[in-house]
Amino acid sequence: MLADILTVLVAVEHFYILYLEIFALDSAAARRIFRLDDSDLANPKIRTLFANQGLYNGFLGAGLVFSLWIQQPLVIDFFLICVIIAAVYGAFTANRSILFKQGLPAVLAFIAHLWRC
Repeated sequence: MLADILTVLVAVEHFYILYLEIFALDSAAARRIFRLDDSDLANPKIRTLFANQGLYNGFLGAGLVFSLWIQQPLVIDFFLICVIIAAVYGAFTANRSILFKQGLPAVLAFIAHLWRC
């Protein structure tokens, strides 16, 4: 039960990132979280890259929801590991805080699933 709740929270986080990156890139929250200024937002290539990233975050969220729906532990673990790998990569290439903001919830959910909590 705890594992499923944590997994849902990870999925919701990725749907929120999708929302920010695709639909609300001009918002104050997106500007703050992604450290964007007006010149960044005026660049169509940057906007396209963010939209693409948002789509992938949506796929992670959808995969987590789907895996909970079909109740296949290996599929749940697969998507949580994908999130963890993405967080590690993001921490090395973009911002270390990604490891804690996105990686830690996924690690906790993964551990809870391993223990079948």
